Amino acid sequence: NYAVMAGKYGTDAANALYKAFDAGVDMVERLVQEEKIDCSFARVGKLKLAAKPEHYDMLARSQELLAANVDPETRMIARADLRSEVGTDRYDGGLLFPKSAGMHVGRFVRGLATAAARRGAEIHEHAPVMALRKVADGHAVETPRGRIVARQVLLASGISQVGPLGWIRRRIVPVGAFLIVTEPLSPLQLERLMPTRRMVVDTRNLVVYWRLTPDNRMLFGGRARFAGSNPQSDEKSGRILKAAMVDVYPEMAGARVDYCWGGLVDMTRDRLPRAGERGGIYYSMGYSGHGTHMSTLMGSIMAEVMDGRPDLNPWKDFDWPAIPGYFGRPWFLPILGAYYRMKDLVR
Repeated sequence: NYAVMAGKYGTDAANALYKAFDAGVDMVERLVQEEKIDCSFARVGKLKLAAKPEHYDMLARSQELLAANVDPETRMIARADLRSEVGTDRYDGGLLFPKSAGMHVGRFVRGLATAAARRGAEIHEHAPVMALRKVADGHAVETPRGRIVARQVLLASGISQVGPLGWIRRRIVPVGAFLIVTEPLSPLQLERLMPTRRMVVDTRNLVVYWRLTPDNRMLFGGRARFAGSNPQSDEKSGRILKAAMVDVYPEMAGARVDYCWGGLVDMTRDRLPRAGERGGIYYSMGYSGHGTHMSTLMGSIMAEVMDGRPDLNPWKDFDWPAIPGYFGRPWFLPILGAYYRMKDLVR
């Protein structure tokens, strides 16, 4: 929330961080074009929907500040006008970010890997870091597939549960994110449900988000439950997401779900990324659900930081205290889930 950021850190800092997120989207677009990555990238815009009337007021305050300070293209969509954007009466209006984009993230990642390998990068999958220590020439990195010595090391996998990363694990909470994809929808359904084809997210604590895929399916995702990802958890979360989708679009009750999967998001306590250097080891992580564009941007920035430009790091002045009582196993997630579910139900 921009208004909260400006109140906590000041307008200048909030503007800089907002521009960093924008720059991440710009960088993704440039890479897609330069590397000719086939991932259906499109600047369709994002609509943030108010789940409660007071949420609309919060979004309106934020948009007023955004328009005055950093993003005049944003605008509010009143409840009475919402049907021109999404075919549901579930929400109380929303905030539109016209510059936002969507794409097939899996194809983007494969395209990035191909481009990196073409330029000489070596990618070793199934090789988790099991030990990391300083040596005369830099840092020795031990993996089940072998040992390498590197002059510099950048840690960028915030949810790893193996290896000597205890300091990070006390600061990153791995939270499940789950998605379902429906059968292809008819042209009439598409026009009723998503006339503008935007990406959509709401303001609930147990957030849901959705968009249309290039082959005319509804992709509907969200936190569903505060749990990890495994086949049983994904299946249960898929049922919860189907119910949430029907809550938004009752006519989707009979729609077949063709795909369901889950993964982990690296959440920080304040849901802001962290990047810097500790003990000669560089790190960048904690994107808290915004990793697609922020990790892409931070990859470029951290290359500059590691080459002697720490001033370019937008997160350089953010401290990163450990989460009290937490040592890497998120025992509190079910409690948090129940608490946030209750808050979402109160209107």
